[in-house]
Amino acid sequence: MSDVSAVPPLRDPVMVAAFEGWNDAGEAASGAVTHLRRIWGAHLFAEFDPEDYHDFQVNRPQTTLEDGRRKITWPTTRLYWARPPGASRDVVLVSGIEPSMRWRGYVSEVLGYAAGLDAGLLVTLGALLADVPHTRPIPVTATSDDPELVRALDVEPSHYEGPTGIVGVLQDAAARVGISGLSLWAAVPHYVGQSPSPKAILALLRRVEELLDVAVPLGDLPDDAQAWEHGVNELADEDGEIAEYVRQLEEAKDTADLPEASGEAIAREFERYLRRRDDGTSRS
Repeated sequence: MSDVSAVPPLRDPVMVAAFEGWNDAGEAASGAVTHLRRIWGAHLFAEFDPEDYHDFQVNRPQTTLEDGRRKITWPTTRLYWARPPGASRDVVLVSGIEPSMRWRGYVSEVLGYAAGLDAGLLVTLGALLADVPHTRPIPVTATSDDPELVRALDVEPSHYEGPTGIVGVLQDAAARVGISGLSLWAAVPHYVGQSPSPKAILALLRRVEELLDVAVPLGDLPDDAQAWEHGVNELADEDGEIAEYVRQLEEAKDTADLPEASGEAIAREFERYLRRRDDGTSRS
């Protein structure tokens, strides 16, 4: 299904993409795009044919009952456009599942929409398991292979070598067709990486907010993140080895962060506060 004709002329659009699966520890990346879709009232305009890209024994369709009738929902990728209130640019959201096959055809289809809608920037979201404590802010790393973006946005050049997922393949393909790209990666505590992590979702959304210079209403996410942290605290308290391990991670993290004494972080937080106040979304 595709109805690009229903998409109005977009203002300097940026494409934001996330995929369930290998790149999505704690469901943080997919959760962030789902949140953006909901709070911005995004409009669906394209849906990929799942037969082209998915092994249904790996990603099975889901069955539900609606008004007593059975409905099958197939694993696929959907594209939405959104016009965030108060923003100077529009957003194209890509929400999907890492495909099982035909990756080059898949990224070509995604980037075909980016080119057709004149999206000049691709932001991919990802999350990985890491040795970080759940009691500290979730680290989010921004990287790019584009020298101009590295300079303009003060992000890190990408030095990763090794196995990659659909996020890496999509970024590489985007660069080859002249679309600038950057990736945001949240580091999710590996000892709680299997459960949804609202704290990691929150961290990614705050970086999206900074990069796009637009307020992102957070709704109940701050409360959910706090409840998640309390829940993990209780689990750790029941296991002495895990509690000791968390304390070691805290000490390592605090020691590493100490030299930062981060006036820059304070300034970013103040800018975020002003943006939310002006947008009427002061809750953080």
